Amino acid sequence: MTFPTLNLPVISPQIVLVVAALVILIADLVIVQKRILGWISLVAALGALATVFTYRPASPAFQNMALADGLGLFTTAAVLIAAALALLLSVERVADFTRHAGAYYALILLATAGMTALTIASDFMTIFVAIEILSLALYVLSGFNRRDARSSEAALKYFLLGAFASGFLLYGIALIYGATGTTNLAAIAQGIAPLSVSLPFAPLLPLGVGLLLVGLGFKVALVPFHMWTPDVYQGAPTPVTAFMSVGTKTASFAALIRVLAALGSHDRPWLLALAGLAVLTMTLGNLAALRQTSLKRMLAYSSIAHAGYIVTGLAAGNPRGAEGALYYLLAYTFMNLGAFAVLLAVQRREENDVSVERLHGLAARQPVLAVLMALFMFSLAGIPPLAGFFAKLYVFSGAVEAGLAWLAIVGVINSAIGAYYYLRVTVAMFMSEPAADAAEAPKPGWPVMATIAIAALATLLLGIWQFPWMQSIIQAVSTLALR
Repeated sequence: MTFPTLNLPVISPQIVLVVAALVILIADLVIVQKRILGWISLVAALGALATVFTYRPASPAFQNMALADGLGLFTTAAVLIAAALALLLSVERVADFTRHAGAYYALILLATAGMTALTIASDFMTIFVAIEILSLALYVLSGFNRRDARSSEAALKYFLLGAFASGFLLYGIALIYGATGTTNLAAIAQGIAPLSVSLPFAPLLPLGVGLLLVGLGFKVALVPFHMWTPDVYQGAPTPVTAFMSVGTKTASFAALIRVLAALGSHDRPWLLALAGLAVLTMTLGNLAALRQTSLKRMLAYSSIAHAGYIVTGLAAGNPRGAEGALYYLLAYTFMNLGAFAVLLAVQRREENDVSVERLHGLAARQPVLAVLMALFMFSLAGIPPLAGFFAKLYVFSGAVEAGLAWLAIVGVINSAIGAYYYLRVTVAMFMSEPAADAAEAPKPGWPVMATIAIAALATLLLGIWQFPWMQSIIQAVSTLALR
């Protein structure tokens, strides 16, 4: 019997996260000060991140099921940074919505393990298993606030719609397997060129890719698979919403980029389908966000719109578009998580959401918080020289390079629409009278303020100092062989 060679360094982040989750579940039985569990979780996330920086890209491992290449390591690092910031947020506020802190932190780490597994998945089987791991943890986390009925409603909606999305994903994988005879992405990339539409099984491929886009489109909240997003974002505890809004997107888009690289881009109908999804997603997301008074729902529809911008880069089907999408994911991690951190800072202990009205006059009460929130709003709107501007510039230039100038124009128009509701928040903070109940909100503790400061600093640095990040992104995309 020949035993396979195990390349454990490839999955070292997942090992650290899973072991830490088990330790926390055991420690929860004996530790009285539950705050300690949060710090253990944060150390585990940072430890997993350290393994990423000490590991070098290698060949496929575990029978070609995992590939810790440049794309995998870059997106794994982004997910772990998001998890660390979300855990730092949770240290102060987890007691506001649950008494089961140990289970909460363990689920955050397990969801992170699923997301990082998805970023290095190089086989459809691994992709599906990783998606289910992160999804099951997020279903439970969305309903963790038992004091708010909307939290239970969010969990139920997310679970039911997620089950349907998983079905579409499995059917798509089955059809692609029927067309290519394999579920391995590298084997698909090698064997897809000889496929011809004259062959009897050829129609299975575009149909399978279409179903696959439905499954992954649900995870990244593409229209029309976005229905769950506003309710889940509003109902889930705010630290969970902050984490899932960036972590799930980064992991799912990493898998989508890898799948598209394997399928190729020359004369493929799915790139036109992606362009259509990008238009629908960014347009509906921005128009729906204009009407929102809830900050969580506004950021939820904003998240949908940003998914449309990222897909614009992927629809280009060229290295420039993929590089723009990865840069966008990194920038979005900081600016969106920072915006949710400010939202958490202004909400009361018993609340799970705040209205835009609550931010009225924030500059007079907490000027530092207002300035940092304005920074995140400007970056999300795409105002230079912040990270959000260059993120949009890169994905739109990829579309123009691919001959999709009309798609870039639609993106620019949508960016202008989005700027309205982002600037509305800024105007409310600096040019409106304070709300009557604004003084009742407690001052945020140092973990929340530290999260906001880190996110703000990263948003600035990504905009004004892009060289090291873009070098890593270019190297990661160069290994994908986009055709």
